[in-house]
Amino acid sequence: MMFAVATSVEKFASPRAWTRADLENDSSWIHPLSQKEIEDLEMGLRAVLATGKSEFELSAADFPLTPATDKLLKTIIQSTQSNYGVCLVRGFPVDNWTPAEMRTLFWSMGLRMGVPRPQGKPSHFVSNVRDDGGVYRSGTGRGYNTNSKLDFHSDGSDVVGLMCLQVAKSGGSSLISSSMSAFNELKKVRPDLAEVLQQPFYFGRQGEQAAEEPAYYQASIVGFKDGQFACRHIRNHITGAQISFPEVPRLTPLQTEALDKFDELLGREDLCYHMYLQKGDFQFLNNHVNLHARTEYEDFEEPEKCRHLLRLWLSIPNAPALPDLWRDAYKDVDTRAVRGGFRGANITPEIRAFEKRLAQEHDVAFRIYKDYEAMTVK
Repeated sequence: MMFAVATSVEKFASPRAWTRADLENDSSWIHPLSQKEIEDLEMGLRAVLATGKSEFELSAADFPLTPATDKLLKTIIQSTQSNYGVCLVRGFPVDNWTPAEMRTLFWSMGLRMGVPRPQGKPSHFVSNVRDDGGVYRSGTGRGYNTNSKLDFHSDGSDVVGLMCLQVAKSGGSSLISSSMSAFNELKKVRPDLAEVLQQPFYFGRQGEQAAEEPAYYQASIVGFKDGQFACRHIRNHITGAQISFPEVPRLTPLQTEALDKFDELLGREDLCYHMYLQKGDFQFLNNHVNLHARTEYEDFEEPEKCRHLLRLWLSIPNAPALPDLWRDAYKDVDTRAVRGGFRGANITPEIRAFEKRLAQEHDVAFRIYKDYEAMTVK
């Protein structure tokens, strides 16, 4: 049975390169919630809570949509897949609900928009972004569990969503930059380095791979499919492969120069946009055309006041096909297919059944576990 989902539109206009001035002068990508939208989201949340179902038992249809919330979710997806590739939704009253209830709301919205993806070794599908004492600069480092300054990077899915529950005492600004704009600038000043970014690099899985996955893989940073630009830049994982695996070829001077120059352009003042996420904000980014970073932050002493965001990764049904060189990273690169995520070590039969069911609800292909199936057959 097919459900009406928020991504029913057939085609998106391609996202475009943007500059800081574009986002400053055009607020169309910012959506302040109306009172009606808030009330209808809360009504949907109450309906989900009343089912008593666990996260992996829920279906998209368990989160009822009104005309207002249907339009809102479509706006979010359309904004990530066209124009600037970013949508900021502001003003949800998070203090009226517990963190667990807010997680349920975020999850339920995600089920309507796409197929959620796992995010690391524990195979969590909703991650807590807060300082849990992690070490960013290491062979197994991730950024979400530290208070460190983060490099510009993309996450492992078509779209990343963040919901802000608590802000830091100081710092923690969110930075976004158009990878398309930075790449266009790189082509102007150093076309040889632009070519390097389109060749394979070695990426480590930061010790978070499943048993059937190799500990590292190759992918390009920039690629094109059907004439459409896509960028997947996670330098910390490139560094992780260099630290952890002596058999991985060392970066050449030209590769290092290309990475350095690209990072420099991403942070250039006329390209990089700074925003401070407030309590009740939802930020959604298209990972294939935008990169994000974060400034270092200081927390409050009281644990309940510490900076806390929720993170959701989504495979979007109508997102464009991805470069062929990304297949080892995304498992599937076709449009209308479940793809992406960091599988981790704790994918259960229940989770695989959930993903398959949601793929059917969104009418997309489900081929993402071919490597797992091949291993289990052996």
